[in-house]
Amino acid sequence: MKRINVVGMGPGAWDKMTIEAAKALEESDTIIGYTVYVDLLRDHLADKEFLTTPMTKEVDRCRMAFEEAEKGKNVSLVCSGDAGVYGMSGLMYQIGEDYPQVELNIIPGVTAALGGAAILGAPLIHDFCLISLSDLLTPIEKIQKRLEAAGEADFVVVLYNPSSRKRADYLQKACDILLRYRDPSTVCGIVENIGREGETKKVLTLRELRDTPVNMFTTVFIGNSQTKEIQNNMVTPRGYRDV
Repeated sequence: MKRINVVGMGPGAWDKMTIEAAKALEESDTIIGYTVYVDLLRDHLADKEFLTTPMTKEVDRCRMAFEEAEKGKNVSLVCSGDAGVYGMSGLMYQIGEDYPQVELNIIPGVTAALGGAAILGAPLIHDFCLISLSDLLTPIEKIQKRLEAAGEADFVVVLYNPSSRKRADYLQKACDILLRYRDPSTVCGIVENIGREGETKKVLTLRELRDTPVNMFTTVFIGNSQTKEIQNNMVTPRGYRDV
């Protein structure tokens, strides 16, 4: 039976990829993905065939993977982070119904929440949630309800896709919702270009975060009521002891 690897390639740096993911890519004939992510792999896999599509062409990318696999090629479809966290594995299973002779092998990777958390310190030690602020596939009203629920439940909140040219004020609006439930001094953090050139981090308050410019390569961390700043690190206690 033909098979496609759906590979979570992690934040971007080769050494932040899992051994299983790297091995699958090294054994592939053809690697398919969004142009920006594929470009991060070319230097390490110069002998491979690379096929790319731009953003918003996810369906085309998936069909391309199935069509190449049907030719008998060893194919890997790559996603940044983890293929099952805002990634391509779900869409691959949906489209895969049209290609029953092709099996999918999902290979996990380090999602931005985990990669960014390691850079910031230890912000996710207790319960947390991930929310994407992109309304391309999710109505903004539903995103706002999820922010309300996360704020009320005192989750640490990780925000993906916090801003773009068309959504320049979405992070500000998200902070305004969470400020109904959180003190303005709540410890927050941002990490840009996780595992890539230009990686930066910043620990700041929720009040400061509200007016901080971010982009699509920024991952935002908003602490809960117990999150602390310790030596410029963001730390959420789990409650082993009161310190």
